[in-house]
Amino acid sequence: MAIIGAGAFGGWTALHLLRRGARVTLLDAWGPGNSRSSSGGETRIIRGVYGPDRIYVDWTARSFGMWQEAERRWGQRLYRRTGVLWMAGEDDAYVRQSLPLLKDAGLEIAEIATEEARQRFPQIDFSGVRSAFYEPEAGFLLARRACQAVAEAVAAEGGEVRIAAAFPDWSQGGKLDRLELADGSALAADLYLFACGPWLGGLFPEVIGEKLLRATRQEVFFFGLPPGDPWFHEDRCPTWVDLSGERIYYGMPGNEHRGFKVADDTRGAPFDPTFGERLVTPDLLARAREILARRFPRLASEPVLETRVCQYENSPDGHLLFGRHPHTANV
Repeated sequence: MAIIGAGAFGGWTALHLLRRGARVTLLDAWGPGNSRSSSGGETRIIRGVYGPDRIYVDWTARSFGMWQEAERRWGQRLYRRTGVLWMAGEDDAYVRQSLPLLKDAGLEIAEIATEEARQRFPQIDFSGVRSAFYEPEAGFLLARRACQAVAEAVAAEGGEVRIAAAFPDWSQGGKLDRLELADGSALAADLYLFACGPWLGGLFPEVIGEKLLRATRQEVFFFGLPPGDPWFHEDRCPTWVDLSGERIYYGMPGNEHRGFKVADDTRGAPFDPTFGERLVTPDLLARAREILARRFPRLASEPVLETRVCQYENSPDGHLLFGRHPHTANV
């Protein structure tokens, strides 16, 4: 099998197929965890709350054990169990819809009174928060390192991992015979799996295109911490999601000492993942500073240490796209 794209979906699919006996070649145009990829950011939240969508809750529950096994096997610490704190205003339906699903999946979550929350997390200002929920098992993944670790495991367990840009050769019709690679060579396989995230629409304009997948620009900021202040590190500060305002903000402590992460979950402008300039905008920086000053006032005057522009890729209903090519049976 040829798997094109070494992000979270492509990398893990390659590894699972390899362990089931398939011969696998994993390709990525810029390498696992690269800065253009949707999976290649420094950190990504893993949490159980997904509103009424049971499938994602169940997948999260399963993933905790899988990450523990991966860390044991690879000798790397990739998952940070910081807990996730949800803060809501008048409308906390998104979290409450998940409560019975988390219980069914065996995941812990507790509603905590705002006064108790203030005592547990004195570094957070809970003004405007009407309800708070805490997931103790949740946290964040070192996403870039995880993509690289998965690809290394593919290579170590007998698969081939290549940095190569691939272009389908549709000349035969009905079946894909080979991939044309950017270096002029070709790769033939029995089956081809394209896990290319925001590039899928361009690779399959008639089948997917913008009607089924739209990439949006998402800006992320990492702010400094006061010297020696322990309250914003992983052992004392939770990963957090703020649902109390017009826009949903989230962030996390630690980040391998790269700074305190703040990001806006609002879907941004359309974005070209290949050629888009990854420079943040003054407007969204100002908004990030506003949420920082409101929720974490001790960080209000801290400088920006790093920024990133990544992308979301969104389907019309917000769910995942899986399937066979309607005209090409081995894709």
